[in-house]
Amino acid sequence: MPMPATFSLDGKIVLVSGASRGIGEAGARLLAAHGAHVIVSSRRIESCEAVAQSIRADGGSAEALACHIGEPASIEAAFAAIDARHGGLDVLVNYAAANPYFGPIVDTDAGAFQKTIDVNVRGYFLMSQAAARRMAARGGGSIINVASVNGVVPGAGQGIYSISKAAILSMTKAFARECAPQGVRVNALLPGLTETKFAGALINDKAILAQALGHIPLGRAADPAEMAGALLFLASSASSYTTGAWLAVDGGYLTV
Repeated sequence: MPMPATFSLDGKIVLVSGASRGIGEAGARLLAAHGAHVIVSSRRIESCEAVAQSIRADGGSAEALACHIGEPASIEAAFAAIDARHGGLDVLVNYAAANPYFGPIVDTDAGAFQKTIDVNVRGYFLMSQAAARRMAARGGGSIINVASVNGVVPGAGQGIYSISKAAILSMTKAFARECAPQGVRVNALLPGLTETKFAGALINDKAILAQALGHIPLGRAADPAEMAGALLFLASSASSYTTGAWLAVDGGYLTV
């Protein structure tokens, strides 16, 4: 008989990229609150340590680890450190992303294009490869790719970003199909408009914000904490029969 579904993450080693703020930080806090040892990761170790210290102050278990997912050598070093400290990994949340350009797609310069692809596509791919190998050796695990509703409906002024998020959705299914026999589940979270620094170009422009809210049935942007519950579901055994799924948390945006 299968074990009953539970949201407990007791004893699980969880790596959250881009966890120094926004959805990544909110997810790291909730996963730690449910028993995980959370590795708080981003480019800047100081920001990671601040979040990790706050989690520990709240009674959770966390550590900081610098990793720039746009640099393959940084990814290799991060996983080597995880191996040395913990002997493997149970859950990966791929959240760190780049969006260096906002404007007409035909004006996207080569530098912005390459940075977006290096982080959002190659970075997620290499992180997922490294995590999946380690999870398979432990008998299974969960990879969660934070994509975007823009991967389904491209956002105006967000051409290359939307393209990269569509690639992540395809990547999720490809990894899910091939990694399932090893017990590694791979799913995607599709946030809608969320109040983060990352979404500042949309949130801080009243005209753009009003237009965006007109397409969201709930009529508002999300708080980052409203994405954390979906991450907990996908990380835990509550989603034990879920792989290759795209979970939209978007206020109804994709229903319009």
